[in-house]
Amino acid sequence: MYMGRKISDLCNTSDDCSSAFSDCNSDRSGEFSTSSSSQNRRFLVACASENSDILIRQLVLDLDSCSIDVQKQAAMEIRLIAKNNSENRIKFAQEGAVRPLISLLSSADSQLQEYGVTAILNLSLCDENKDLIANSGAIKPLVRALKTGTATAKENAACTLLRLSQIEEHKISIGRSGAIPLLVNLLENGGFRGKKDASTALYLLCSVKENKMRAVQAGIMKPIVELMSDFGSGMVDKAAFVLSTLVSIPEGRTAVVEEGGIPVLVEIVEVGMQRQKEISASILLQICEDNLMYRNMVAREGAIPPLVALSQSGTTRAKQKAEALIDLLRQPRSGNNASRTLDASD
Repeated sequence: MYMGRKISDLCNTSDDCSSAFSDCNSDRSGEFSTSSSSQNRRFLVACASENSDILIRQLVLDLDSCSIDVQKQAAMEIRLIAKNNSENRIKFAQEGAVRPLISLLSSADSQLQEYGVTAILNLSLCDENKDLIANSGAIKPLVRALKTGTATAKENAACTLLRLSQIEEHKISIGRSGAIPLLVNLLENGGFRGKKDASTALYLLCSVKENKMRAVQAGIMKPIVELMSDFGSGMVDKAAFVLSTLVSIPEGRTAVVEEGGIPVLVEIVEVGMQRQKEISASILLQICEDNLMYRNMVAREGAIPPLVALSQSGTTRAKQKAEALIDLLRQPRSGNNASRTLDASD
């Protein structure tokens, strides 16, 4: 949800915009190579015939093998079999694959850890498995993989935490596990896929107030402002959505101003895409509520002309936000009646 509406509903207001947050996909195809035709045959058999049940049971047994190579092969094949088949994801969970896969996340072998994370990610793509994975103790090992794993393991751990955070009751436990500073680090230093999944996970987690505080304390505003200022990053919308959750607390508003966010937000209102303008106007409205100094800073950045343009040509909601903000900026010493009339969080 964003400002009381589903993200998909907001996107439908513009023909050329896609959802700011697309759900994370399964792991990248081709990440693991199959070294023999027999492995390919096993994969095809698992996907296409009644023998899949037998193979699934054997692979779950192989996860408990004393041989790391056998464990790696089992985890790799579980990943492949579960990648595009929701029925097989459920079967693996029913056969008891979750707990032994979680145990692989603590392996000193980085490749085995990566294979385990990736297999759990693909099982988590089935909604029925999310509670089982979280309640089986996966959160802390996933956070460990997010901290110490390979680049791929970190990305897939972030994506798995994203999936688990879609369930409300897991958001607090994920936040308290130490995940948020690591997600902030991935947002700042990861590749595009890592940034995308980290931003989505943070957006979901920061619907909880204590997680907003953790994100601000972890220094999230620096990468957020940097991503919003880079129109070529492909991350402007995602970063803005995350910021929209953080400015609901005073610490978030202070942090974004101190990080130089006001000029960036004003620039987006001026030259951004339609949806970006709307989000930025809403964020600026929240920042300016009850704070004369911030209103003056926004006005000095030349916000009024682009806001006037937005009030005349934007969506209905964008026009409302722009008009409310213009009223605040033009009457900075007259109180905050405009913001009381139209709450920025509506």
